Amino acid sequence: MTEKIENPTVAVLLPCYNEEVTIGKVVRDFRAALPDATVYVYDNNSTDRTAEIAAAEGAVVRKEPRQGKGNVIRAMFEDIDADVYVMADGDDTYPADAAPDMVAKVVEGYDMVIGDRLSSTYFQENKRPFHNFGNRLVRGSINGLFGAHVTDIMTGYRAFSFTFVKTYPVLSRGFEVETEMTIHSLNNNLRLYEMPIQYRDRPEGSVSKLDTVGDGIKVMSTIFRMIREYKPLPFFGGLGALVGVIGVVLCAMVTMEFMHTGMVARFPTLIGAVMLVIAGLLLAVTGIILDVIAKNDRKTFITDTNRFAYLRRH
Repeated sequence: MTEKIENPTVAVLLPCYNEEVTIGKVVRDFRAALPDATVYVYDNNSTDRTAEIAAAEGAVVRKEPRQGKGNVIRAMFEDIDADVYVMADGDDTYPADAAPDMVAKVVEGYDMVIGDRLSSTYFQENKRPFHNFGNRLVRGSINGLFGAHVTDIMTGYRAFSFTFVKTYPVLSRGFEVETEMTIHSLNNNLRLYEMPIQYRDRPEGSVSKLDTVGDGIKVMSTIFRMIREYKPLPFFGGLGALVGVIGVVLCAMVTMEFMHTGMVARFPTLIGAVMLVIAGLLLAVTGIILDVIAKNDRKTFITDTNRFAYLRRH
């Protein structure tokens, strides 16, 4: 574990879009749970009184004109300096009283603490069955590929270390950013800790900004893209093996006919089969080359992280 931080500074990060119904209570709850922390509310083009209410409750309110949760988190991570960061939503679905324990785990040396909804009340509180199905699908896909056991891949309640925040490249623009964070952490073998929390559904009058189908497609696209980038050998190697096997089977069929008749009757099939075999080999070679590049990227990330942590201490 890393050196323990004495009297850490804590920043609570609340990305918000039209949350006037709940933001006041959320700010009050986090100020009560973490009285020494600074609460930041980033208003993402709200058309209601979100920013006004948050400021009245004592939060530091800033504007982020680029629409999308990923863009807001990117701005937060760039702008704010603290020893520990706690990120939650402004919809009052996450319990602020869990924040001190999450902060304590980061102080112990964890890079990211995940507020695990799925081990407690999520499936009882969440009334959107497709969201439940999507959580299970994403969790199974990522854990299977990375050999991990993360329970809640997509939770928006997390705590981070300073080094994680300043070295994590936020590429996603929308709600798929949480999935991206988890994959990034697993790929780089960061220190993760899952803490079960009591999830509650949005209160009456508060409207979810999630588009079940649209955002679900974005999440799956993010997983597909990051698997291609972080696990290129299984991705391209598996695709190459599939294409190559089809080509070999077609070649074998043409060869069997030639052995029985003494002539090749299906030249187009033979040509196509040979091209499939060549394509399969090229995909496999591509996977090997990209896998070497991905490993070098992980080495560079570790080196940069160590250098950043050293500079932070000194």
